[in-house]
Amino acid sequence: MTIAKVEVERFSLKCSKPFDAVVAALKLAVGQPDMVEFFKATRAADSFTELERAVQSGLGRTGLMLFAEFDLGAILRRETGFDTPRSMRFLVGNPLIMKEMVKYVPDAGSYAPVTVLVDERPDGVHVSYDKMESYLLSYGSLEALAVARNLDANITTLLRECAR
Repeated sequence: MTIAKVEVERFSLKCSKPFDAVVAALKLAVGQPDMVEFFKATRAADSFTELERAVQSGLGRTGLMLFAEFDLGAILRRETGFDTPRSMRFLVGNPLIMKEMVKYVPDAGSYAPVTVLVDERPDGVHVSYDKMESYLLSYGSLEALAVARNLDANITTLLRECAR
């Protein structure tokens, strides 16, 4: 048995934009394939080239896709009976990027696709992301870190755009 401590660096920004506008901007920037069909297509691929084609068809302009979304605020709102708080967790990524990290650090599969959190607080809408580089730093793979840094740059750019 091994237990390792992983220190995580969180990117977070607050914006004055309405919650719905931030969520809409995020969804507009990433691909939203029908995940059942997407997984059918990737499993049916007879070659890596076909697999790449299936992945590419599901990506948005950012080179990312939405794997799942969770309305975390719905449970809170159900308890209180109020319209707030609103909080959404989005699993976003690209299987080809994940592959490159997992090739060098198998544990990277625990962290991809990544989570983007959009939530309303009394001081505004917050957009947060735990940086992949920080998850992989302790593994010491320069190759995986290079991929993680590129992913982090892509995600943080996306979040800045959504918050503008």
